[in-house]
Amino acid sequence: MAASDRDILELLKTRGPISTVDVAATLDVTPQGARQRLESLRAAGLVATGEAKGAIGRPGLSWFLSEAGHAQFPDGHDRFAVELIDIIRGKLGAKALDRLIAAREAEQRRRYQAALAPAGDLRAKLQRLAQERTREGYMAEIRATDDGGWLLIEHHCPICAAATACRGFCRSELQLFRAVLGPGVRIERAQHLISGEGLAAGERRCAYRIEPPAPSAAARPVRRKRSRKPRSRL
Repeated sequence: MAASDRDILELLKTRGPISTVDVAATLDVTPQGARQRLESLRAAGLVATGEAKGAIGRPGLSWFLSEAGHAQFPDGHDRFAVELIDIIRGKLGAKALDRLIAAREAEQRRRYQAALAPAGDLRAKLQRLAQERTREGYMAEIRATDDGGWLLIEHHCPICAAATACRGFCRSELQLFRAVLGPGVRIERAQHLISGEGLAAGERRCAYRIEPPAPSAAARPVRRKRSRKPRSRL
């Protein structure tokens, strides 16, 4: 019976890094067949290669799971987060959960403010904010809009299960962005990954519409009236 992609992934999960020859021997397939399947999985981004340790003569390849390959196996983080939220809400009360969310928001605000401090204008701040969010797993980017604003788009939500169980996390993030981007910046959620309406409409990401502060009356240039010179009479 031919080995499946899942068989190879499970082998690399439990035995990797492992050579092509060892993959073939363990799964009872030919080395050529094993290499073809491994190359296909590498093209899909699920496995990666390195030099086999201790190889004599010409170094061989060892195969191991990439980050995307590890993601094929459930780790229980989502279930654990939801269970923890339910325990806090049930045993300690909703106010305790609100304090937990507020403490997380305060820590994120401190970190984001430090990252955004060197930025000069709003666009630079948004770029740095997107970088910070991407490091946290949100796959964030900014796009300019035709009306002079921007969209902060997050293609992934690493806390989706927790945010679905407690909408306070989503409210906290909106407050957080308003705090770190400065006064006068207008921010509203344009798309919502976990909202019922959003999912029904086919939305698979969160997006925030951001507009720069409106120019204040004091900052607007004052037009001086031209004084009319009296006409000379001849």
